[in-house]
Amino acid sequence: MKTLLIIPAYNEEENILNTYNKIKEYNKKNDDKYDVIVINDCSLDNTSEICHKNNIPVIDLLHNLGIGGAVQTGYKYAYKNGYDIAVQFDGDGQHNINYVKNIVDPIKKGEADLVIGSRFIEDIDTFKTTWLRRVGIKVISCFMKVITGKKIIDTTSGFRACSKEIIKDFSISYPPEYPEPVTTAEIIRKDYKVKEIPVEMNERTAGVSSIGSWKNAYYMINVCLSLLVIRMRRYKKCR
Repeated sequence: MKTLLIIPAYNEEENILNTYNKIKEYNKKNDDKYDVIVINDCSLDNTSEICHKNNIPVIDLLHNLGIGGAVQTGYKYAYKNGYDIAVQFDGDGQHNINYVKNIVDPIKKGEADLVIGSRFIEDIDTFKTTWLRRVGIKVISCFMKVITGKKIIDTTSGFRACSKEIIKDFSISYPPEYPEPVTTAEIIRKDYKVKEIPVEMNERTAGVSSIGSWKNAYYMINVCLSLLVIRMRRYKKCR
C-alpha cells in the first residue's frame, strides 16, 4: 500500500533536513518505504532553499495558510496521487519514524480508518510536553467523550495515519484551526473507525513551538467550543 508522510513546515530550517534524513535512513533499512511531501507554509527562513538544495520533495505555498491549510494541501496531494495511507509527520523532529509502522498497521488490517499516535495511553514516552498543556489535553479529552461518546486520550496529537477514505474526506474539508481534535470528533460522528496507538515522541530539537504557554487556556476553550458546534451538526454516516 502506498504510504505518504505529509510534513507541514513553517520556519524549520534547523530541523527539516535532519527529519528527512532520518526517514531516508529508515527506508534504506526496512521493507516499509514511505514517500515524503514537505508543505512549506511560506516560511520566512531557509526551509524552502534547504529542501530544494537537498532534493526533498516540497510544495511551496505562496501564502501562509497555517497548520490546517498546510496539512490539507498535503491531503490534496495524497488524494491526487492515489496514496492508500497518509501520515501527518512533524518537521521539527518530534515524531519518531520508527513508530510510523505501528500507526499504519491497523489501517492495513482494516481495523481503523484513522489512527492516532498517543503519548499517554501507555507509559513509554519520556517526553510528554508541559504540565499545563497536559491538563488542557485532559479537559478536551473529557469534553470529546461527552460530545462523541468515544474516549480519545491524546486529543491534540498531530502524529496520525489516515485511510484512503479519510484522505479524500480531508482533501475536501479540513479546518484551519484546531485541526486534530476537530477532525477527530468529525470522523467519529461520521462513524469511521478511530484507534489510538502508543508512541514515543521526541522533544523539539530546535526552534520554538507555535503554541506558547499563555495560549494553552485560549486553545482549550476554543477547542471545546468547536466541539460543541460539531455536536449540533448532522453528519452523513460513512456506512
